[in-house]
Amino acid sequence: MKPELYTEVALTHDFPEYRLRQGDLAMLVDYVQHPTGGEEGAILEVFNAVGESIAVVTVPASAIELPRADQIRSVRGLETPSK
Repeated sequence: MKPELYTEVALTHDFPEYRLRQGDLAMLVDYVQHPTGGEEGAILEVFNAVGESIAVVTVPASAIELPRADQIRSVRGLETPSK
């Protein structure tokens, strides 16, 4: 089932380039077509634990899912990129 816009979604994969991990939550703000006909993308707004927007990223639509009742929220530190 394709999540509706402006719903909270969970990542199903790690995205180290964005410092995001599987299970992180984000707000789905739009879908975009791939410029060369590849997989549709999902534009996500990512928030920190106190509700401040920290990033807007695009990931493959297959890398998001709706949170489930058998899952629990958690908090983790945001790792700084290695140099």
